[in-house]
Amino acid sequence: MRAEALDVTGRVDILINNAAIGTFGATAAIPEADFDACYALNVKAPFYLVGALAPAMVARGRGVIVNVTTMVASFGTAGSAVYASSKAALNHLTKCWAAKFGPQGIRVNAVAPGPTLTENAKAAFGEDGLTKMMRQAPARRVATPDEIAETIAYLASDQASFIHGAILPADGGRTAT
Repeated sequence: MRAEALDVTGRVDILINNAAIGTFGATAAIPEADFDACYALNVKAPFYLVGALAPAMVARGRGVIVNVTTMVASFGTAGSAVYASSKAALNHLTKCWAAKFGPQGIRVNAVAPGPTLTENAKAAFGEDGLTKMMRQAPARRVATPDEIAETIAYLASDQASFIHGAILPADGGRTAT
């Protein structure tokens, strides 16, 4: 994987870990295979991607890693134990990697979106369900995918050059309430 990325681009400037499986349900009802799949994609994949690609960034003395987590990683919600804990693990990895790679010129941060109007979220919760989730947020609305992408782009940009180890909520203020 590392060799392929370097063969195509010649270098690695930015890594965005933006894949997830949303495994939801009662703890006793989650099959072990679903638990394992969630942790494999949400924790293990970013862990090994960083392990594979960070050395090339370190060699250049420059790079950015942005992990995409979730607002529910910072508070408990019924039925989200597997998904939320996997993203909480990614939040912690973000801080560990920031401490490890920051002195070597690599910035590592995360974006923690709230409900976002994506096709997957609409299929899982419906637009009404997403809207209900955000009634407690000061913004009183669901995010657009573009708003989350702009937050990621900001953290990847030089404008965020002094931000290291942050978990930036992009949740319409939901975690502020």
